[in-house]
Amino acid sequence: MTAPRVAVSIGCPSGVGPEVSVVSAAAERSARVLLVGDLGAVRDAARGRGLDPARLVRVAAAEEAWRVRRGSIPVWQPTDDLERSDRKPGVPSRAGGRAQLAWIDAACDLVARGGASALATGPVSKEAIVRSGAPGSARFLGHTEHLQRRLRAREVVMAFWSPALVTSLATTHVPLAQVAAKLGKEDVARAAFWLAWLVGRLTGRAARVAVAALNPHSGEGGLLGHEEKTRIVPGIALARARLRRAGLAAVVDGPVPAETAFRLAVAERWDGVAAMYHDQATIPMKLLGFGDAVNVSLGLPIVRTSVDHGTAYDRAGTWTADERGMRVAIELAVRIASAASAARTRSTRARAGATRKRRTR
Repeated sequence: MTAPRVAVSIGCPSGVGPEVSVVSAAAERSARVLLVGDLGAVRDAARGRGLDPARLVRVAAAEEAWRVRRGSIPVWQPTDDLERSDRKPGVPSRAGGRAQLAWIDAACDLVARGGASALATGPVSKEAIVRSGAPGSARFLGHTEHLQRRLRAREVVMAFWSPALVTSLATTHVPLAQVAAKLGKEDVARAAFWLAWLVGRLTGRAARVAVAALNPHSGEGGLLGHEEKTRIVPGIALARARLRRAGLAAVVDGPVPAETAFRLAVAERWDGVAAMYHDQATIPMKLLGFGDAVNVSLGLPIVRTSVDHGTAYDRAGTWTADERGMRVAIELAVRIASAASAARTRSTRARAGATRKRRTR
């Protein structure tokens, strides 16, 4: 059986991305890993962590990576070499901003054309990308929205997975003052549907999902807000209907006060929580799963996971970064891609069996 192939964009070359990427690639055993980024940055990180730089193999084309012998770490650099000053640890640069966006795009396109099974992304600097002046950089708010535009995906949902908690977001990078106005029933439905899909795909059973309220105490019957009645309840109904149409068995409860939803999800009453805004999801996630949490983009035509931490410029170049987040991101990408492949195989066999039955009648 061919091992899963994961393309890893290494993130900002001045942050800890190259370090956590190369250490994770060196330790990975269940998948083949291709690093997409600047070879100089990766080589410095390897030396800093005591890895033999001779294990790094620069490939001219991404497809060559899978022919590199086991034990070597292929690196694909679809950009010009960065000057050392443009990848100085802790000091992001415009050239580094342009490069990290190019690496995301190249790795994304590789997976989209079937050249790799999944994409795992290192931490980037949104500010460095936006200020780089690269094509498409001005609208860059994060990987999630950027990949949706690049892949022309109809929808995308940001989710987070950890052994302790799974959660999804109805809205993502939206100012808190605008959340109530921007939150629609369709957003609630997407978050609940894809969370149930993710849990079902990873566990093989019907998911139990709680949908968090937006307001304290679920709005107290309208005393503290009406969004539960006007947006969230209709959104839950849409999610249930969509799950039925998709043939996915799941239980979707709510709206549940957020504090209760997360507490009881950790107590295993629910498998996960659909949150209404960014920090409603990320605060409990980082309290419970920091270091082991993975950002997952759901709804894209590719599998994409990411570390759940930033560039850590204060630690860059000290060679003390914790690589667990990237290792878990690669492992989860492999799990999702393998489950998707198994599901396609079952579907193909079922169709073939139905065809044979029709022919024998």
